Order: sequence, then structure tokens, then C-alpha cells
Amino acid sequence: MAKSRPKLRISPPPGVDPRELTRLLGDRFDLEILPATPDGTVPPNNGPAHADLLESIGLGLALVSVGGEVLRSNRVFAALPAEVASRIQDICRDAGALLSATPVGEERAELIRRFEINVDDKPRWYEVRVWPTTSPDGVRGMSISVHDVTRAGLAEQKFAAVEQAGRELVRLEADAIRKMNMVERLTLLENKIIRYAHNLLSFDHFAVRLIDERTGKLELVLSCGLSPEAREFDLYPRAEGNGLAGRAAATGQTIRCPDASKEEHFLPAFAGAQSSLVVPLRLHDKVIGVLDVESVELDSFSADDQRFAEIFSAYIALALHMLDLLVVERTATNESVAGRVAGELSEPLDDILRETEVLDNAARKDPDVARHLAQIKDDVNAIRSRVRDAAAGPQTLLGVDRALRERRKDPALVGKHILVADDAAKVRRIISDVLRNRGALVTACENGQVAIDALNQPQQHPFDLVLSDIKMPDRNGYEVFAAARRVREDLPVILMTGFGYDPNHSIVRASQEGLQSVLFKPIQIERLLDEVKAAIHQAASTRT
Repeated sequence: MAKSRPKLRISPPPGVDPRELTRLLGDRFDLEILPATPDGTVPPNNGPAHADLLESIGLGLALVSVGGEVLRSNRVFAALPAEVASRIQDICRDAGALLSATPVGEERAELIRRFEINVDDKPRWYEVRVWPTTSPDGVRGMSISVHDVTRAGLAEQKFAAVEQAGRELVRLEADAIRKMNMVERLTLLENKIIRYAHNLLSFDHFAVRLIDERTGKLELVLSCGLSPEAREFDLYPRAEGNGLAGRAAATGQTIRCPDASKEEHFLPAFAGAQSSLVVPLRLHDKVIGVLDVESVELDSFSADDQRFAEIFSAYIALALHMLDLLVVERTATNESVAGRVAGELSEPLDDILRETEVLDNAARKDPDVARHLAQIKDDVNAIRSRVRDAAAGPQTLLGVDRALRERRKDPALVGKHILVADDAAKVRRIISDVLRNRGALVTACENGQVAIDALNQPQQHPFDLVLSDIKMPDRNGYEVFAAARRVREDLPVILMTGFGYDPNHSIVRASQEGLQSVLFKPIQIERLLDEVKAAIHQAASTRT
């Protein structure tokens, strides 16, 4: 069957040979050459071809008198809902009044009106264009076109809503945020992202992965509906072998997959997923991660969905960056304040030591005075040491000297097997020594992978608690937590972090799955001991 070609009606301008038009266009169109009028315009035609053209154009078209009376119209115009026709009639009357008051030859070329109206309780948008016309006998009127632009209107409305949601995402009130620790800040952000993604974008299953600059991995930081198997994926920003998430992160290009069964690189993150949309998260010109959205429906994501997701993703990237900046600010502020305190204390502490030197002669004659002077000197040195520790930042512990001097066994810790994982050798050694002094058995691990290996090895004494730093080479705190849960679901885990720094959002993820507590460095060693004992006691109570 021969393929039909589009029809084209042409009235050649004066001096143009119709045969030349046929030669140029005849292989692509069914041409109808109309005779030209002396002025070169297309002659009036009320025949079938003209009528077909008016009906097939897809717009509502009408010829209207200056008084607003519809003289002629096509079927699209005649079929407009009554409430829409009434609004158009008002526009026509206003345009007619304006035209009547305008001298001939001074009419505006075009009048455009756009309005929103509810039809069957659903919002619809229409665009009305009005042109002045004059019949051959000099009667003035108006040509009307009506275009249903509901899709564009809805898209515009959605665009405004996504922009507003994005602004809400990054609107972090300074006073409220400063009072929160990192867990609370991330939880607040996660709740916002989930709410907007679900209510506004209808994304019920999604994950946010960020590139860990130390390991190069695409670390899962936020998710909704993610399958347990997908949580174990080790993905990297590479074009091959790392799913669509890895490809989008590597190329910086959004990937819309209408049919997962036909995409060889697709790695399902959600049970039954059949289509997906993966959007790079950009901070300035740098890709920092991806937003991965999947659906159980085929071809679930449109071009508009992609555009809205790209807008929303930019705000997600900015919000996560702002949280990191808050942590950096807090760290720098704490170190700066501690440094200033150390400077302010230096002079009076020196004065105290000079006064003790004056009293040294008297102390030689009186053992009690000598003992008191020695205590004063020790206290001065202890003050300086503690201020230095506080100024040194998160890789320190507070109250160490007193804790290390304590050698009495604690019944709550005697015989308890505790795994301590921290890549800072000083912190790891001090925590291990303090716990051993109190009677605990300690397995010390210098990084996350060693800790995971220890958890997976049979132990003569099973672990009673895992105490792990969050930011470590190779494996992070959440991965240690997950490994502990695989060994024993009720094995208590405490995570530690410097000033709330949590680059992989381990705290939020682990808290959703039963994390016992979080300690923020610099940690008071007595507070650490209290949390350890409380977690062990709670786990024992749960088992009994």
C-alpha cells in the first residue's frame, strides 16, 4: 500500500512558474496549485480542501463580529466546554470594543490572552489569540484561535512548585540548625527530600548516592524503598559495570530508561523495577553523586519528569553541601575558640607557676606544703594539656589521664568482648587501654575492613559490642555497622564521629536500622564508658 503524503496548497506569487514548484516539491507533497489573484494573495476557498484544513489544524478557529457574535467556526471551537466558551466570549467582547475604538489602519496586529479555568473540577489552561480582520466589503471583525495549553500550564505550575520545594530544601534556619547535631540535621534533610520526592514528583522509590573522594565509591546516603540486596552494591562512577548510576556519575549525563529489560547496564535497586531515571548531582561543574529513581511501571518517566528531577537534584546537591559546610564551620570555630582560650589562660597559668617557685623554699621545710605545691603544678599542667587536646580538634579524647589512672574493674565490663575500630592510632589505643583497665576484652582494628574481617571470623568469646569510627579508609562506619548486624542482629553498635562529620551519612542510615548511639569527638572518656555500658545492658535485657 502506497504511503500517503501530506497535502500542500500553494498560490504561486507573480512571476513564479507552477511547474518549477511541482519539480521542487512534488516528490514530498500532494500539491494543489491555486490560481493567484492579481495582488498575489490566496483566493477565498470554501471547498472541501479548505474545510479539511480548518478541521485538521487542531486549534479552535472562529470568525467573530466586533460585537462578539461567532459568525463561523470549526468543530474544535464549537466543542469547547460551556465555561470555556463563556470566558472566550468575554475576551471577544473586550477585544471588539477595543477594535471599534481604534481607527482603521491603526489596529494592533495581535491580542493574546491566557487564562486558567476549572473544567470538571480539573484545572485547564487556554490561550486565545485575536486578530483584526476586514472583509472585501469593508466590514471589520476578528479572527479567533483557541489553543488548549493545559499540558504546558501544568508543567509551568509544576516547575514553580519544584522550585519552591528546592528553596525549602536549602532553607536551613541558622539558629535551629546550630542547635542540632549532624544526625538531627541529616534526618531533617532526609525527611524533606522524601516528602517532596513523593508528594511533588511521585517518586516512591529512589536513592541518593554520593562519590566518596577517598575511596571513589558511590556511597548510598539516602533512600526510600531500597531493597536489602541493593544496599550491598559497591558502585563506582564508571561507564561500564556499575549500572546506570555509575554511568550517569561518570558521564555527567541524565539517563532515562523506559524499559529496564532492554538495558544491559541496568542494576535494579528496587524489587520489580521496570523503568528508571538517573540524574547526576552537580555542585557547580562537578558531579558529586546521583539521584536514582525507579518504577515498577514501564516507561514511567517523561521528559517533564526528567526536567523536574534535574531541577530538584541541583537543590539536593546544594543542601548536602551546605550541611558539610556547617560541619566545617563548627570544626573551625571550636578549634579557633579553644586556641584563643589556651592563649588567654597561658599568662595566668605562668603566674601561678612563678608563685609556686617563690614558695619552694618554705616547701622544703614542710612536707604538707610541698605536697600541695606539687598538686598545684600538676593541675596547671593538666589544664594546659586539656586545652591543647580541645584545640587539637576531633582526633582527641577528653579526661584521659584520670580514666587511665583508674584500674578498678567495672562489673558491667568484666569479660565483655568489645571491638574498637578507629584509624587514629592514638584514639584507638586510649579507648582500648581504658576498656581493658576496666576488665573488658578488646579487639582493636586500625580500619573498617579489618573490623569487618574480625566480625566475620569465629571468636572464642563472641563480641558484646562494636565501637567504630565513621570516617575510615576503605570501609566506613555504616559498613562496619551492617557487618555487625549480619553477624548478630542484636549486636549493639556505637558510632563515633568528629564534630558530627559524616560524609557518607552513616549515622542516618544506621539509625534507621537500630544504631544504639552516636558519640561526637572530642569525646569525654567517661561519657564513652557510660554509653558502652548502657548499650551492653540494653542488649542483654532485650535478649532475656
